[in-house]
Amino acid sequence: MTSGNENLDAVVCGSCVVDVLVRPVELLQPIRPGVLIRTEPLELTTGGIVSNTGIAMARLGMQVAAFTFVGADPWADVIRSRYEAEGIDVSQLRTHPSEPTSTTAVLIDATGERSFLHAVGAPKQLNKRDFFDNLDLFARSRVMLLGYYPLLPNLQRDLPEVLAAIRKTGCQTALDAAGDGGTMQPLEACLPHLDYYVPSLAEAVHQTGEQDPRRILDVYRQAGATGLVGLKLGSDGALISPRTGEFLDISIVPPPREIVDTTGAGDCFLGGLLAGVLRGLRVADAGKLAAATAANCITGIGASTAVRGYPETAKLAGLNR
Repeated sequence: MTSGNENLDAVVCGSCVVDVLVRPVELLQPIRPGVLIRTEPLELTTGGIVSNTGIAMARLGMQVAAFTFVGADPWADVIRSRYEAEGIDVSQLRTHPSEPTSTTAVLIDATGERSFLHAVGAPKQLNKRDFFDNLDLFARSRVMLLGYYPLLPNLQRDLPEVLAAIRKTGCQTALDAAGDGGTMQPLEACLPHLDYYVPSLAEAVHQTGEQDPRRILDVYRQAGATGLVGLKLGSDGALISPRTGEFLDISIVPPPREIVDTTGAGDCFLGGLLAGVLRGLRVADAGKLAAATAANCITGIGASTAVRGYPETAKLAGLNR
């Protein structure tokens, strides 16, 4: 359902981070006191779902706005300038008076696997009132994506009410988890108000206690999910259920270049999926676009460096044949 007066395709809300990328780091060995570890030159980029999914969607041709907090510090300038360069609307990227910009040190090993040292910072201050005071923004958008909700303590209790209010404006809703995924609280109360929910398998296992992907999606349905639900399965692709009883297996798309860094692959998958649906693709084809977006992502350092535009990504996905 849409309100008929949209001028945005997506408002991406929540985690908004400056990432400092450090590679290569041997992740299976402890870092001992007083040891000098030689690395390649450190790189500065953006991370978090607002950056990763927002930039992916913008490059795929979507009109995107960012809705979150940054701090009153130099890190905020990195985020604003990067978003503006990508064509993302930063008018709702607000400065928090006391909390710092969210930052992460991303430790990347030689295979592209990574670990994170993360300070949540200003985005954790998002609360119900921030959303209710800006419902007109969501009324102008086709979809709202919020992530990573387990890192937003001031919002979790009110999240079902917030999602319901945004949906009433005619804007579709999408949610993404983080970390271990949390539990079925508040997710259980959120699922009836969601149009899209596609966590990672590890997050979903922690939430539901189930191991089998189809059984996990059944748990979401039993909790009241009526929209598209799915699971990101890493190297096994993805499983998507557009509606109750329907399951689509989405195969991975072989990366077009060497794998460099897997940071942000899941967020880019979600960006490709949403962009495909908003473009009017069949869900199966939107899944292919999502897999191709993730395949591009992992060929460059950082979460969005190697993401390509729609024509090249659609070609990689085999949608132009």
